[in-house]
Amino acid sequence: MDSPRLLRRYLLAALSAVLLASVAVGPAQADPARAAHAQADPAPRAAAAVTFQDTFDGAAGSAPNSSKWQIETGDNVNNHERQYYTAGNNNAKLDGQGHLVIEARRENPNNYQCWYGRCEYTSARLNTSGKFTTTYGRVEARLKVPRGQGMWPAFWMLGNDIGQVGWPNSGEIDIMENVGFEPGTVHGTLHGPGYSGSGGIGAGYSLPGGQAFADAFHTFAVDWSPERITWSVDGTVYQTRTPADLGGRQWVFNKPFFLILNLAVGGYWPGDPDGSTPFPSQLVVDEVKVTTGEGAGGGSAIRGLAGKCVDVAGANPANGTPVQLYDCNGTAAQQWTVGSDGTIRALGKCLDAAGGGTADGTPVQLWDCAGVPAQQWVVSGARDIVNPQANKCLDVTGNNSANNTRLQLWTCTGAANQKWTVG
Repeated sequence: MDSPRLLRRYLLAALSAVLLASVAVGPAQADPARAAHAQADPAPRAAAAVTFQDTFDGAAGSAPNSSKWQIETGDNVNNHERQYYTAGNNNAKLDGQGHLVIEARRENPNNYQCWYGRCEYTSARLNTSGKFTTTYGRVEARLKVPRGQGMWPAFWMLGNDIGQVGWPNSGEIDIMENVGFEPGTVHGTLHGPGYSGSGGIGAGYSLPGGQAFADAFHTFAVDWSPERITWSVDGTVYQTRTPADLGGRQWVFNKPFFLILNLAVGGYWPGDPDGSTPFPSQLVVDEVKVTTGEGAGGGSAIRGLAGKCVDVAGANPANGTPVQLYDCNGTAAQQWTVGSDGTIRALGKCLDAAGGGTADGTPVQLWDCAGVPAQQWVVSGARDIVNPQANKCLDVTGNNSANNTRLQLWTCTGAANQKWTVG
């Protein structure tokens, strides 16, 4: 986002008090046939553990769960936003159907005063400060954004030490921002010392074919590990950032952060609403979830033939890097997360059947996560790792236990070179 987005009243009162007190896209289509062992109940595995989740179940009209969220109030002069954030369930409430609805309205029932005079709009902003923080892991939300000029929904994080070091030294991770004049584009951005405001480091992601994000729910996520943050929309990775992107400036993202959801109205970046902007406008939140694996979000080892590990060659995160067998060494190149979406991930990318291939001997590699069948895997109770599209198993080429032996797809035989222990 283009400025600190910190409310004057909140920073001076509530926030300080709380803190100080405490893609290779495979061309083949999915094959409906699956091996019997692929349909077996999955074996226990070291998938990431859920550390925070809210599915917003509750009675229609009730306020967000106060054990997970606190509500901020006030205006925001820093961005020249036009709304006043209200308390309780005035502008943020459950709809009784498993959603949180954050609603922006053109109203001022209580004569709220903003930086520019009498406020023109109300809305809501929630955060988990003092209730939940995370360091690393997968942070995601399934959202449907509003449409209209001047709308500015966001899902983001701030460093938990903001009360001590201030912004931007605290760091800020913007997981998703959308401005109304770009209905088909969202942005992910890092802010820190020397790269804040309009100088933030980030990128945008656009839906194909002129689609608008307001038309449907989408899942926005970051996969965050030491020295690396990767952004995705609906499983498609669109950027990865490391300290190398900062030009020698300080990386401030190896510490606890808390979560924020808000719907702003107007401001420097989106501009003000106009006669075409619908009110009320709603940011609808289906779920917010944080998962972390072993090793501070890095995942866990996958061991196979001769007790060796599935390894990304040279710890190189580039697309097309071979995935191989190698002595287990505990490095990030051997830390894998088995996701609920069927992916197996390391270094912010996915285990992938090269070129979407399904034939025996198709090599496996690392590639940007794209939500395609070539990146779908099932860990069976028999310890096979199966690609359902190919109906084939992850296999050590030639049953060779030497370091650097490439992994591939092969017809499932039950042999030792196709048996894997996750975690």
